[in-house]
Amino acid sequence: MLRFALVGCGRIAKRHSELLGRGVISGARLVAVCDSVPDRSKTIGEQFGVPFYSDMNNMMRHESVDVAVVLTESGNHARDVIALAEYGKHIIVEKPMALTLADADAMIDACNKSGGRLFVVKQNRFNVPVVKLREALDDGRFGRLVLGTVRVRWCRTQDYYDQASWRGTWALDGGVLTNQASHHLDMLGWMMGDVESVFARSATALAKIEAEDTAVATLRFRNGALGVIEATTATRPRDLEGSISVLGEGGSVEIAGFAVNKMKVWSFVEQQPDDEGVMERFSVNPPNVYGFGHQAYYEHVVDCIANDGPNLVDGAAGRKSLELINAIYESIETGRVVSLPDKSVHSRLGGRR
Repeated sequence: MLRFALVGCGRIAKRHSELLGRGVISGARLVAVCDSVPDRSKTIGEQFGVPFYSDMNNMMRHESVDVAVVLTESGNHARDVIALAEYGKHIIVEKPMALTLADADAMIDACNKSGGRLFVVKQNRFNVPVVKLREALDDGRFGRLVLGTVRVRWCRTQDYYDQASWRGTWALDGGVLTNQASHHLDMLGWMMGDVESVFARSATALAKIEAEDTAVATLRFRNGALGVIEATTATRPRDLEGSISVLGEGGSVEIAGFAVNKMKVWSFVEQQPDDEGVMERFSVNPPNVYGFGHQAYYEHVVDCIANDGPNLVDGAAGRKSLELINAIYESIETGRVVSLPDKSVHSRLGGRR
């Protein structure tokens, strides 16, 4: 039985604590929670009957923990992961793993030196239709890839941003690209391959925040395919879509719904016997944009640790999508096409400049 402790008890902690605290994940249990705002950790701690702390070092010294789950502000992920690595435990960190590549590299290095494994939360990779899409790619059914597209059309009103002072700031959060769409950018790269170059534009349309609430970007992948990213939290009056589509010479797949959860198109030049039932069997209807992927993600983490298995989203994988995010911001700020890898720092993300 692996013992998990939460560091950070904000909005996303509700999802993590319910899975770990209610015994939903076989082989895992919640043993402690921590937040610098004592009332937050107290609320979750009392709900699940576990000790609660306001200082993570105090928690780690007094509790027997196997895995620390970092759910603090994005801009503080590096600070907290590096500090926790000193205890030699495994660490899960929510998306994005950091805001700067330097911080991501420091986190990876700290965990490598400590002997603990680093896991980055990318739960949409475990969505049922997404797994099926990846299977088709691995089987070579698409042939030459032509175009990959992700769309995030979600609603975040000013009330959402006003819930916490760090939201929408360059120092601790970034905008829709870094926060809401980071999962989708990760999936696009996972499906289409390494990005060669990017050109992007953004706007702060409806929210009163430092960063963007709307952005578009075009990509060229190293395999010659093109990509399109459309992301906004300015959809009104409610969440509309979170989707990915992959087009190739051998077929087309689109996964839609508001949480990349509904198989919308499954069409291939060369049909296989099980294609007929894919549309029905690989669609789910989650209650919110978090989807059902967190449970499968935690089951994956437990299996990796218990059986020393391969980590689907380790520090290197988390860094790759962060590199794309930083290149997009570089393009937005300079107005030019940015090639990857890009060493420039013309971006305010992470409090730079």
